[in-house]
Parts: sequence; C-alpha cells; structure tokens
Amino acid sequence: MTIAETTASTRDEVLVALRGGERFLLVTHENPDGDALGSLVAMQGVMHALGKDSVMFIGRDEFPLPYEYAFFQFEGLVSEVPADVAQRTIVFLDCGNFDRNAVEVGDAPILNLDHHHDNTHFGTINHVVPEASCTAEIVWDLLRALDVPLTAHIAEALYVGLVTDTGRFMYENTGPAAHAMAADLIEAGVDVHDMYRRLYEGVPEPKLALLTRALSRVQRFDGGRLTFARLTREDFLETGAEESYTEGIIDHLRAVEGTKVAALARELTGDDRGGASKVSLRATDGAVDVSRIARVQAGGGHRQAAGFATEMAPDELVAFLRREVSAQLGG
Repeated sequence: MTIAETTASTRDEVLVALRGGERFLLVTHENPDGDALGSLVAMQGVMHALGKDSVMFIGRDEFPLPYEYAFFQFEGLVSEVPADVAQRTIVFLDCGNFDRNAVEVGDAPILNLDHHHDNTHFGTINHVVPEASCTAEIVWDLLRALDVPLTAHIAEALYVGLVTDTGRFMYENTGPAAHAMAADLIEAGVDVHDMYRRLYEGVPEPKLALLTRALSRVQRFDGGRLTFARLTREDFLETGAEESYTEGIIDHLRAVEGTKVAALARELTGDDRGGASKVSLRATDGAVDVSRIARVQAGGGHRQAAGFATEMAPDELVAFLRREVSAQLGG
C-alpha cells in the first residue's frame, strides 16, 4: 500500500502548502542522523526546484557532524533562526515531537513530516506515515507528486536517509516501497558502492577502539533476552573517540543469538553532563516494542529502535530494562 493510499488527506494538504507557500524554514531533530540530514537536504532541493525562498536550520552545537555525513552539501544552511521566522512555513522533518528541536516558531504554520508511530502531531498539518520506512521516503513521495526532477544531488540525500534508517534494508520497516524507492534513486544516479564506502567504511581508529571496549563488556540477562553493554566517559577520553562513534555498536549486540532487546548505554562527555547517560535500544523482532520502554523515561523512537537519556546508575538501569522487557514478554 502506498503513502498516497494511506494518508491521502494530509498528503494533499501538504502538497497545497508546499505549492502555495513562498518562504520556508526546514528543521530536523537534535543530534541529526542519516534520515534527518538526508530528508533535510533533499527537501531543500525540492524547495529550490519549486523556486521557493527556503533555508535549512541546524544549530551550531550540532557541528561537527559525524564523519560519515561530512560529504553533505548544505546549500542554504543557517545556524541562527531567521528574523522573519514568523512569516515562514516551518517544515519539521523526522521529528517525533516538538521538543526534539529548540526552534521558537511562534504562530508560524508547521508542516510535520514524519514516520515515527509515536509522533505527537504537533503541527498545523501532520503528515505522519508510520508505514514509511523513513522520512526520506515521505519526501520522495512528495517530490514525485510535485513533479520535481530527481537530480543526483537529491537522490543521494534521499538514499542516505533510506539506507541508514532501514539498517541497510535489514530492518522490518523495509517494505516494497523502500526497494522501489532505492531503484528510482539508483536510476537517478546514486552510486551504491561509493555511498556504502562513505557511510560504512573509512572507520577512524578511535571508533574501532571504542567498539572493542563495548564488546569486552557485553552482559546478557534473562537467558540472553537482554544483551547490554556500557561505555564510560573514560572510554571516550582514553580512546580519543567522539560520541558519534558509537553509531553501529548496538547492531553487534542485536545480532547475538537469543537476543530480544539490545541496549547500549554511554555516559555523556560534556562537562555539564556528569552522571547522565544516553541509552540506545534495538529490538530483534516484533515481540518487544522498545519505544514503549523509552517513553517511560521520556524518550521515544520506533518499535524496533528507540532511545532515552537517564541519570540512573548502571545496576538500576539494567534492573529497569529487565523489568520492562519481561513485562512485554510475559515474565
């Protein structure tokens, strides 16, 4: 079933707003990932093709971006909210809730384009499509409806969103539309081999060292249903690794036989973040909805990929995760 068939009403409203508006501000969530950045850059390309006055906003504190996204070209990027923000239509991309971006929009109209099933529908128009594999898939669908040419620049940005949010087409959110989209993007000029090398190879040595430390601390609980690892502030300092270098570590935990939920906790390294950790969760199948676990701690995400921040001690955190996983699996 296509996006058009499942959300025809909101899709049409978004198309009207994009065609009729003149000035736009494009934003995405804090700590942007591949889908967030890819959707942002691709939507900017769509706005440019439509002849709109459009700018992208990413706060200064988000830079430098993770090394795998350094090749993005952010034409039309600002790190200060435009003075005329109240006169612009704000397009939120891949934001599950309003608080995931600190932009003060006042009474400006908001287009909320997202695929998180727990999206809080904070927009003036909420085009939320949980069936979509990624927000980039929603942007791709809108592009086609607007008859915007699929340039190589837009196609590459969309492919980053698609391949990263589907776990290289491994996650259960990978439906027929995701593969049809991939074929369309490749036909438009995406070099798949080059893209994979940019995203998944050229690994900095400190990232390898961090992975080694995480794997050396793997713990398994409740017959292996929960696979857990933790990284400390000292691990980052001693290896010289950046916080973003944890990307992909949890997939190693998720792959262990018998795992239902994988969890990676990492202490935050900022001077003002003593004792706080960020916890990433992954589910191996539909038996556990990890977004439910994350929401208990004011986090969120997808059924199979979610996260939250916490100040719980490691033992307390493990006890919480074991309890929540057991509650969903029935003991």
